[in-house]
Amino acid sequence: MPRSLPAVALALAATCALVSGCDGTGEPKSAGRTAGASAPALLWPGRTPAPEQTYEPNSAERPTPLKSAPRVPSGDLHRVSALAVAQAKVASMTGELDEDGTNRKIGECRAAGQKGCPVLAPQYRDLNGDGKDELLLGIESGKTFLFLWGFTAKDGVVTQIMDAGVTPLSVELSGHDVIIREPAGRGGYSLRRVYSWDDHLQAMNERVIEYDATRTTR
Repeated sequence: MPRSLPAVALALAATCALVSGCDGTGEPKSAGRTAGASAPALLWPGRTPAPEQTYEPNSAERPTPLKSAPRVPSGDLHRVSALAVAQAKVASMTGELDEDGTNRKIGECRAAGQKGCPVLAPQYRDLNGDGKDELLLGIESGKTFLFLWGFTAKDGVVTQIMDAGVTPLSVELSGHDVIIREPAGRGGYSLRRVYSWDDHLQAMNERVIEYDATRTTR
């Protein structure tokens, strides 16, 4: 059955009031001018800016060939034993990783990712954008510490491109980035580190370090 004219008028009036407001004649009326967006204002524009920083990369940022690791003529790191790479890295070191006997435990492992082996299951991701996967290894030390090692294949040689020691809440991969969240010691916040490929260094470099609101990993 068609609705009566008074009912239709009441419905229109209610709709008008909800959407934008109306004047006394039932016509829409403006809610006022919206504040325009503004660009950031530069303070003290005449002040001389600081020069670009230059620094000598530390050992963790230098690509390091592991000559004792199996060669990779194809450049495909999936074809190389992740455990063999970890053992080659340990063999290249002059000291112990820690006081927990992690070097010895790695030497006794039969496969990465197995129970009792400090070498976690290997992860693969194209980190430098060349279309081939790099190898990312996590080495557990104690209850919370993690050695994070990244490797690429360069001219058939396994080459280390990342060496970080962290106490992570989580480790994530996003695009070409490795993102690590650690306890910050401040209530409600965590420390966020982002490692990205650096063409100049030819290695993964810590690009971002900032405090971030803590979020659950569940």
